[in-house]
Amino acid sequence: MLDFYKYHGAGNDFILIDNRNRKWSHDDISLFKAMCDRHLGIGADGLMLLESSSDYDFEMFYVNSDGKPSSMCGNGGRCIVSFAHSLGLIENEARFLAIDGVHHAKITGKDWVSLEMVKPGPIHFKDGYALVNTGSPHLVKIVHNLDTMDVYSQGKEIRYSYDFKEEGVNVNFVEMVSAREAKVRTYERGVENETLSCGTGVTAVALVMGAIDKEIGDLEKTLYTPGGILKVNYHREEGGTIREIILEGPTQFVFQGNYQYQG
Repeated sequence: MLDFYKYHGAGNDFILIDNRNRKWSHDDISLFKAMCDRHLGIGADGLMLLESSSDYDFEMFYVNSDGKPSSMCGNGGRCIVSFAHSLGLIENEARFLAIDGVHHAKITGKDWVSLEMVKPGPIHFKDGYALVNTGSPHLVKIVHNLDTMDVYSQGKEIRYSYDFKEEGVNVNFVEMVSAREAKVRTYERGVENETLSCGTGVTAVALVMGAIDKEIGDLEKTLYTPGGILKVNYHREEGGTIREIILEGPTQFVFQGNYQYQG
């Protein structure tokens, strides 16, 4: 039997496993995929192993619902901080290691977690969209009538297009509400479907918003996703340098259980 915990961050849901004893291998792709299956398993957008670290509070190992190791997951990072708190590993702050580097996080209020993101890659504006890596690669496309869009079909078409089919890309469709607010729906690679929110995705959207308007100074963006509201705060300098990126929003423990597997 495998003990697991289910969390979600603004509807982006995850299976979390305490792997400090290193019982579970990172190569258990078929097991992770089976657990994430929404029909025959527990169901989740991704799965995380919380592991011990000699230098940090813990390490985060993340896989998408296809069972394969993936790049950084912002909402997953926030959820694993809540999980570490429930295990008694941290109080209200954490420094942990993820695939893209070291992250600092704070629990500020009941189930509200802020996560410092790593320095992003440059923003590239293309014909009709922008590209930026915020720990995961993202494409940001501004659209109209977001609520009625077929995000699955249009996101899949872009993700498997010639330019992106090899490495994959997460596709964020954005409808502007104001200079500080936007609605976002995301098609995620690895999940190969729309998710209710995406942490690295809304971070990418927030950075692109600031770049489009050439804003300078301390910025705050509010992003409305199907799963809830997320906020991104950051500092943008003249010339476009971005630093001090903070992703924040709710996390929620859903349930705990035991998964029976064939060992």
